[in-house]
Amino acid sequence: MNHNTPITPRPRHLSAPSGITAGITQRLASTQQLRAMGVPAAEVAGRSAAGGDWQQLLPGVFLLRPGAPTGDDRLRAALLYARRDGGGSPHGPGPMITGLAGLTLHGFSSAPPLTSLDRIDVLVGRTRRLRSTGFVRVVRAPESPEPVELTGLPVAPVARALADAVSGLHDAETVRRLLTEAVRGGHCEPPVLVRELSRSRLLTRPHVVDAVDSLLVEGRALSEERLYEMVRDFALPDPLWNVDLRLPGGPHLGGVDAYWPDQAVAVELDTRAPRQDEDALWSEYTRKREHLERLGITVVHLTPRKLRESMEQQATVVRTALMAASERQPAAYVVVLPR
Repeated sequence: MNHNTPITPRPRHLSAPSGITAGITQRLASTQQLRAMGVPAAEVAGRSAAGGDWQQLLPGVFLLRPGAPTGDDRLRAALLYARRDGGGSPHGPGPMITGLAGLTLHGFSSAPPLTSLDRIDVLVGRTRRLRSTGFVRVVRAPESPEPVELTGLPVAPVARALADAVSGLHDAETVRRLLTEAVRGGHCEPPVLVRELSRSRLLTRPHVVDAVDSLLVEGRALSEERLYEMVRDFALPDPLWNVDLRLPGGPHLGGVDAYWPDQAVAVELDTRAPRQDEDALWSEYTRKREHLERLGITVVHLTPRKLRESMEQQATVVRTALMAASERQPAAYVVVLPR
């Protein structure tokens, strides 16, 4: 027996690593990067052939080690593939991870782990001539959003990543879980999310519309809880909650979320969903607010985002309105009814 015979012989079609490739420490590289390093095309072909110590994960993208690629390898390979041929547009952001993979990176517990994903969605500009291939699905956007950097990777904002994920899902329960976590987990405000779903033309799908309706109920309930918390934690006087206002024997003035009758101050939460009738809804809200203010009622307009991100500041706004009541002309008498 020849004691110099290696235990695992190198395949005959492969040569030992050249001095150039022996010095490569990165895990992934594109054809262009390898060419720039001076690696001959023949060596790339040989080392990535069957039995070699490199693997071609995607067209023009190589994993420079044996063994199964990790979830991180697949993400970075997808971005390398999307960046080929000058993938970064000079007029906007370059490719970014989106869809379920993006939601996983954003920390969604209802999104699957990276290792179990059959595909990675990558968002690119609409003018890119790039095809989906292998485990990469190419998603195009008329206007690419600014990415968020997570684990060193460019990732689409939550609303966009969620819309791209929903576009490929047909299970109503999965869609509902993702939308609910987006709101309940504080990842995204309902109006922003619904706007993105509308822009992606997903509100024509019945299972998405049903999930959105649940989402809006969830978002409103969460905002109301934060409003209760604000009144309690910042020691504001107790208001009348969720009431309708009417003129005596006259028309309905509209509902408000909180009302202090002695000070004629009302709080209204803006949890509108921006759909096609957004302008009409906003006009209706504006008319109601102007009508109440002509009657001497101060209307404080709060959004879910303001309540979540600056609750103390919003409490100060409400307290200031209550304290200023004594300096205003007395408001018209209105009838207060439970809503």
